[in-house]
Amino acid sequence: MSVDEKTVRRIAHLARIAVADEDVAPLQGELNAILAFVEQLNEVDVEGVQPMTSVTPMVMKKRVDTVTEGGRAADIVANAPETEDNYFLVPKVVE
Repeated sequence: MSVDEKTVRRIAHLARIAVADEDVAPLQGELNAILAFVEQLNEVDVEGVQPMTSVTPMVMKKRVDTVTEGGRAADIVANAPETEDNYFLVPKVVE
């Protein structure tokens, strides 16, 4: 598959990228090189290869799901200058 000048301009338009006339030809070459590489990757035999996210096996770190004290809102706002119903009161910033 190859990209022509019209397709390059359309891709640039869709991506909202301003491309000057003199930059179309180099960009066309780069896009064609990328597509050629993707076609090359399609030729690789991946039968029996499991998908992976890393080259080293990793296990996602998870915290233990335990019940905590909770309900300590009054302690959290105890040192605040101003509070109301366990919420911090701050001065109005936007008028």
